[in-house]
Amino acid sequence: MSRHKPLVFSGVQPTGNLHLGNYLGAIRNFVRLQQSYSCLYCVVDMHAITIWQEPQELRNATREVASAFIAAGVDPKAHIIFNQSQVAAHAELAWIFNCVARIGWLNRMTQFKDKAGSNREKASVGLYAYPNLMAADILAYRATHVPIGEDQTQHLELARDIAQKFNTDFGVPDFFPQPEALLQPEGARIMSLKDGTKKMSKSDPSDLSRINLNDDADAIAKKIRKARTDPEPLPATGKELESRPEARNLVGIYAALSDTAAGEVLQEFAGSEFSRFKGRLTDLCVAKLGPIGAEMKRLMADPAYVEGVLADGAARAHAIAAPIMTEVYDVVGFIRAR
Repeated sequence: MSRHKPLVFSGVQPTGNLHLGNYLGAIRNFVRLQQSYSCLYCVVDMHAITIWQEPQELRNATREVASAFIAAGVDPKAHIIFNQSQVAAHAELAWIFNCVARIGWLNRMTQFKDKAGSNREKASVGLYAYPNLMAADILAYRATHVPIGEDQTQHLELARDIAQKFNTDFGVPDFFPQPEALLQPEGARIMSLKDGTKKMSKSDPSDLSRINLNDDADAIAKKIRKARTDPEPLPATGKELESRPEARNLVGIYAALSDTAAGEVLQEFAGSEFSRFKGRLTDLCVAKLGPIGAEMKRLMADPAYVEGVLADGAARAHAIAAPIMTEVYDVVGFIRAR
């Protein structure tokens, strides 16, 4: 049995345009997990710069993500909200893990291939080594649980491999835990409002493809009204939705926001035209997201407060990581001032 106490770590990149998919896929779950675990929620600004970021936009986006955590209901006093670059342990442990992880492991990471595309030779070294930093994010605190989507399971498996290899190479069994996945609930994968076969993305050039967390009621209504659908009314069963990606996406959004199953949504709206369904979906989105967006705007108007939360969180995160890193340095053989 592991000697490590249950601890959740997760992070969100500050790359702007937080949207409904980020909320349902991650942030809402962060709020729920704090009822059962001690949690560290990190704005991963060091991950963000693996792709070029304008410095002022990065600072603003970092405050935006922190504001979203707080506005959605994460308690920054009971748990820890901080940005990655304020805690040196992330970078220091990442370098050690660069020396533990194998090139072959990183070559198998599909997300690098997806993000680098045909320009692999021009991609940053940071983008390539990104998974090692992710492992350091988790293991600097000996976190035992990580809430992830299915597209991140490969990175978590790498973190587990790195932890095991470190423990084995240095003869320190159970030094780092084997972090476990807390998979997001079914239906958390939210697709584009303009193309039901593509994931909702902050990088999509069309703002109509996503509902931003800071959209007001009018913007939400417009986006749902213009969301792509098909000419058929809503079906009665999930099987009938399988070949209708846009309809499936809107039903999934309704189900996720109302905490019901897609089948129950279909029972309520079977045979309805999309005009009626979209009206009800708009009301639901405004009711759920409106208060979050309003609070985010209030917090963003007070950057000193948000930065104070991040600084306090970073100090508390450092207090957890520092003694672990002291042990790491000793295990590796570094001479450090005492």
